[in-house]
Amino acid sequence: MSADDDRPLRAGAARDERAAPSADNPLGAFLRARREQLAPEQAGFADDYRRRRVPGLRREELALLAGVSAPYYARLEQGRDRRPSAEVLDALARALQLDADETRHLHALAIRPPAGRRPRSSRPERASEPLQRLLERHVDVPAYIYGATSEVLAGNRLAALLHPSYQPGRNLVRDYFLDEESRALYLPSERAEIAVEAVAMLRSLAAADADDPRMTELVGELSLKSDEFRRLWARHHVRDKGPGTKRFLHPLLGELTLDYEAFTVTGADRQQLLVFHAMPGSDSERSLKLLTTLAAEPRSAAAGAAAPQSSGLAIQSGKSCENGRSQ
Repeated sequence: MSADDDRPLRAGAARDERAAPSADNPLGAFLRARREQLAPEQAGFADDYRRRRVPGLRREELALLAGVSAPYYARLEQGRDRRPSAEVLDALARALQLDADETRHLHALAIRPPAGRRPRSSRPERASEPLQRLLERHVDVPAYIYGATSEVLAGNRLAALLHPSYQPGRNLVRDYFLDEESRALYLPSERAEIAVEAVAMLRSLAAADADDPRMTELVGELSLKSDEFRRLWARHHVRDKGPGTKRFLHPLLGELTLDYEAFTVTGADRQQLLVFHAMPGSDSERSLKLLTTLAAEPRSAAAGAAAPQSSGLAIQSGKSCENGRSQ
């Protein structure tokens, strides 16, 4: 393939440019998706849409920005070269205008071992029993742990009363996209961003082991049943879980605005602990205290009073959490 293989005036060039990387080439799929989302004017190129036959940047334009040859970049995107140096990856990240989370994701894809060579335990994913006891008995704010596929592995009663998705056995992303009633628990103006953040978080989790059959099944189910998820998944946006803010429309307490912190669980594969807290002196802090009182009541009474008939997930944007962990 020549350096000029994607010039729009050449016969067949646009068809070649649209050729999707193979399924076993996640690095190429990511590069292609992000290249197609970067408008020429964003990268300093002239707006010549009438002559373009491909979305976003051409391969040769991205190669120029990254300081690599067009044939070499084409090999990367097509999976014919899968071992770019860290310097090349950083140059591509700058050219694609990736943020810190997306740049880490790009590096992770480049060092991903070939399919079929990844060791994988057959045991169900669980949170440790000591950590479960800690959450239930010694944490007086809503807190839960989710695992490698966004399934909730453990949580305290406050978390379950705050939101039905924060209970063991529920899957945060599946609940949000496949339960329409859950969207009523969040402000309409924030629902689109919640969906973007949910998919970006799942992308980040999948990067560590995209061939995990649990992840493959989840993504397949969501892609089949949710047009919104399928569209967002194809964008290849990535976001590591970090501190942020969630706004709930609680069935008993009304609107709550809670900050949260995210922590990596040491010694557990991709497990994250989320802990919620309210601004001191705020209405939300007073509502959280009422929720604590409700949690202290007998389980049957509390469950009957507070559990709504819906499920969901609220994920707001936040910077990467550095609370005692490396990203």
